[in-house]
Amino acid sequence: MKQGIIVYQSKYGATKKYADWLCEATGFDCVETPKAVWSEVMRYETVLLCGGIYASGIAGLSFLKKNVNKFNNKNIAVLCVGASPYDEGALDQIRVHNLKGELRAVPLFYGRGAWNESRMTWVDRNLCRMLQRAVAKKDFDSCEPWMKALLASTGQVCDWTDRKYLIPLLEYLGRTGFCG
Repeated sequence: MKQGIIVYQSKYGATKKYADWLCEATGFDCVETPKAVWSEVMRYETVLLCGGIYASGIAGLSFLKKNVNKFNNKNIAVLCVGASPYDEGALDQIRVHNLKGELRAVPLFYGRGAWNESRMTWVDRNLCRMLQRAVAKKDFDSCEPWMKALLASTGQVCDWTDRKYLIPLLEYLGRTGFCG
């Protein structure tokens, strides 16, 4: 049985960057979710899913959900990537929203991504603008960290990706000494 595989779904590139870094750090194989075939993935002891967060959902998670009953003796973990700063409460909400039923015990990790409105699809850009307008009406001091980050990033090009976000996942895998 092969050691591990990283299955990822990246829309704007930040998740792919994390998948590439994980591949470099672990020596695991790496494949995009549309190209992932479960019969091939079954050959690995460890399966890492990396996916961006969009409207509270984790991209690519459907790949795990469809195959949850085949996880016997597999080490599974999920790395979700989002534009917000790390916040334990927000990550708990993502966990509750996405990792239900048999996925409840799957470890969830977080990496901060990037923000570039000019690269977003028309739909994504307009949904973000509507959310920005709604958040802008709130009292700034009462805003959650993700709301403040959303307002601060408006019109900016930001790349918050950093290998340090992978340290908890690599420690979970029993790999240490990885730095950028």
